[in-house]
Amino acid sequence: MNQAVKDLQQQPPSHILRSGAARRWVLSAGLTTALVALPVFAVLYLALFPEDNIWPHLINTTLPLYLSNTFQLMLGVSLLTLVIGVSTAWVVTMCQFPGRRFFEWALLLPFAVPAYVIAYVYTDLLDYPGLVQSWMRDAFGWENASNYWFPNIRSLGGAVLMMGLVLYPYIYLLARAAFMEQSPSLFAVSRSLGRSALGTFFRVVLPIARPAIAVGLSLVLMETLNDFGTVDFFAVNTLTAGLFDTWMNLGNLGGAAQIATVMLAFVLILVTLERYSRRRQQQFAARDLREPLQRFRLSRGRQGLCLLVCALPLLLGFLVPALVLGYYATEYFAESWTDDFVENSLNSLTLSSLAAVSTLIIGLLLAYSRRLHDTPGMRLLMRLSSLGYAMPGAVLAVGVIVPLAAFDNWFDLRMQSWFDWNSGLLLSGTAFAIVFAYTVRFLAVSAGSLESALQKITPSMDMASRSLGMPAGRTLLRVHLPMLRGTLITAALVVFVDCMKELPATLILRPFNFETLATYVYQYASDEMLRQSGLPALVIVLAGIVPVILMSRSIGQSREFQ
Repeated sequence: MNQAVKDLQQQPPSHILRSGAARRWVLSAGLTTALVALPVFAVLYLALFPEDNIWPHLINTTLPLYLSNTFQLMLGVSLLTLVIGVSTAWVVTMCQFPGRRFFEWALLLPFAVPAYVIAYVYTDLLDYPGLVQSWMRDAFGWENASNYWFPNIRSLGGAVLMMGLVLYPYIYLLARAAFMEQSPSLFAVSRSLGRSALGTFFRVVLPIARPAIAVGLSLVLMETLNDFGTVDFFAVNTLTAGLFDTWMNLGNLGGAAQIATVMLAFVLILVTLERYSRRRQQQFAARDLREPLQRFRLSRGRQGLCLLVCALPLLLGFLVPALVLGYYATEYFAESWTDDFVENSLNSLTLSSLAAVSTLIIGLLLAYSRRLHDTPGMRLLMRLSSLGYAMPGAVLAVGVIVPLAAFDNWFDLRMQSWFDWNSGLLLSGTAFAIVFAYTVRFLAVSAGSLESALQKITPSMDMASRSLGMPAGRTLLRVHLPMLRGTLITAALVVFVDCMKELPATLILRPFNFETLATYVYQYASDEMLRQSGLPALVIVLAGIVPVILMSRSIGQSREFQ
């Protein structure tokens, strides 16, 4: 009898909902997914059937340079983030040293700093008229740059450094979680066989954590491919910069779509390589998370080395930018606090809030539809709905503008022929396009979180609700939503912060005379007024700190240590 009850509890709730209600949920999920995936198919269509095919011209002129710079940028950022992310994750997880508890969460703070913001800060510090070189000339009596050598921050190497300092938390976060989940018996067996702590790390720990690190690295590379503000400011011609140039300067949307297709190919290769790298890697090690991990006791010299390993990326990736921005915001507060700043802040808050709400609603629809009807087709819809997260913002902007502009043109022709009325741009020239792009790009964040949270709720809750006569919709509102409150808040915060920082899609899709904080900072930087951008840039950074702390706390509470 007990076994029968257990079997019944393990069944998915779809077995109690085979009526038209299930079909309505699945149909709604299908239509929503088609709408969300529309930008991807729009890019592919426009690339295959452009009005003016400049693909041969791109191949013979600028495309090789775009590809070469993009590959070098991704390679450099991947190496830098791997070194910083893995080393800091191992040190704070397995080594005992002063300040370890502080660095556990503080190492995630660079997550809150957009790459283009840190690029603007260090350019103002390290460029020829900046604080560092000005001090060097005064201190050593040098008259101009011909008297000394100083690395050029506005270069490919500078872009690698800027992105690496703010993107390593992707790898740190996942690597630390993977290290915390490993069984202490693995360390004990390795040490009993004569392996040192360092040998145990490279021969045992690192291979087991490789899948998690590979996922983090793929996210880093996607963000690198998405960046526009940094490469544009540093004059590094990557695929993203080439897309903007082809569209905005040459006025060729078809050529921009063709470059966007190349970027999608990069993303597809990244995802394929990540999955291929762990195709045969299956781990069934017994892991008892109740057994505490024992951290290594280190000598004073090694404790100092651990402090240096953790303090350097935190100092360069967050503390220096935050202090500089704070100084600029204070020094130029009267000039920065203007009606434009207030209006742009409200624009960012409004767009980010609308996108957070829309991603939660659509994500909840998709996740709950799969819970009610967990079939291969429904799982395919979930994957299609996540395509936007893998699309760089510039590519997504191309995919959004094409169908929305086509609808606006079609609707305008109908209104003129029927009522002799010019409707203008209803969708493509309004803030709706930005919210739609945000929703498509960050839907995977909310949908994935809600799907994972729903899987932890026992199906017996659904069956009990249905037995009391509640339909599926009311069950969701009365039973599941109260249990998902924490997940909903966390997902909304993460999406909100991502939208506050998003630059490429916003630059392309924003209406005339409409700015957000991100584009406001970009405009100041483009006009070489970096110090006046301190206040809006600081607001963007501060908005990202709360989700960072929440993520750190969720990981730190998952395992006990000695």
